[in-house]
Amino acid sequence: MRIKFALFCFIIVFTHNSFSAAKIEHWQTEKGSRVYFVQTEDLPLVDIKLTFDAGSARDGYQFGIAALTAEMFNTSAGSWNADQVAQRFESVGAQFNAGASIDYAWLSLRSLTEKKLFNKAIETLKTILTQPGFNEVDFQRIKKQTLAGLKHREESPGAIAHINFYKTLYGDHPYGHPTGGLIETVSGFSQTDVRDFYQRYYVAANAMVVIVGDLSKQEAEQLALSLTAELPQGQKPEAIPAIPGPSKAGTQNIAFPSTQTHILAGLPGSHRKDPDYFALYLGNHILGGSGLVSQLFKEVREKRGLAYSAYSYFSPFFRPGPFTMGLQTRNDQTAKAIEVMRNTLINFIKNGPTEAELTAAKKNITGGFVLRFDTNRKLMEYVNMIGFYQKPLDYLDTFQSKIEALSTADIKDAFQRRVKPEHLQIVTVGGR
Repeated sequence: MRIKFALFCFIIVFTHNSFSAAKIEHWQTEKGSRVYFVQTEDLPLVDIKLTFDAGSARDGYQFGIAALTAEMFNTSAGSWNADQVAQRFESVGAQFNAGASIDYAWLSLRSLTEKKLFNKAIETLKTILTQPGFNEVDFQRIKKQTLAGLKHREESPGAIAHINFYKTLYGDHPYGHPTGGLIETVSGFSQTDVRDFYQRYYVAANAMVVIVGDLSKQEAEQLALSLTAELPQGQKPEAIPAIPGPSKAGTQNIAFPSTQTHILAGLPGSHRKDPDYFALYLGNHILGGSGLVSQLFKEVREKRGLAYSAYSYFSPFFRPGPFTMGLQTRNDQTAKAIEVMRNTLINFIKNGPTEAELTAAKKNITGGFVLRFDTNRKLMEYVNMIGFYQKPLDYLDTFQSKIEALSTADIKDAFQRRVKPEHLQIVTVGGR
């Protein structure tokens, strides 16, 4: 109990001052695993993330196999059952998690660095990674839970809209199906399918290790080597295929027994190495990413009262993730809301932001930027993004200056080249 309380106190008192200029060090193990390390000395704490190019984009025709495989890491390992694994982490105040997104899957650990506690936590993590149980009993339990979640998803109009939006934008591309899979695909999974996926993608050459915390570089090197040494070397998978993108606009209306209609509109947008990333990011902040002061909110909510909120965002992946605009409105206002949303986008692309909007957006983004990585865990997530997508190591140091350098003309130019209203895809889910 004291360990948990101490860890809680560490998290609370950790402030952004520690990360005002994070120095990211990078190297590669002999087996090809990439390592990214940031040393912090304020607290006896370390956050570790093992990331693999094994997200749902690697599902192939087995939609959901990446997510189910990642979930299986939360069960048994080595000679320990699920309860024993959980007890080992609990006994040293450590926190473990595993999961999958579209581009990658991960195992993460937060631990105190006091030697006895740290060693036990690392031993447990290493065993989970290299000797996952994947036994039949655990598999059937996780599969049953997954299917129950997928069934429940069918009752959510928001989830239905999201799934069909991705399918509309990406079709048969690996980004086109939900990360959690579909009932008809998950129902057919076997324990062997999980093991096959694990053996193919959880290999040293496909691994990345992120370490942020109170360790020396030598200790970080030994840790990264220890975690990946027993993995087979394997090889990285081929790159995710390019996205052709839509050639014309489209609208899909899905009936659902509700008084409100969920509306999503967009098209493939930006990727992580996109040269237009900063212009699109800043421009979207003005268009629909800044909440109450965004253009979409003002046009949809303040002027016309068509929805409680309206928003837009870019989701950059390895390949262009979606540019999304969204809102929820009364069924009888659906057509009007879509018209206002589309016209707001067209006007923004045509005219760009005002100088006042640009100044306010820059202040908002740069003023709060340091708070985005003011804890070990937040910084670890940024370093993970930088490493996985192989961004420059000075990304955090140059982010604010790149935002400050942009003009209204830069934003207007980027949106006119990259966001085509004539290709806009719209999905609605709700009553007639």
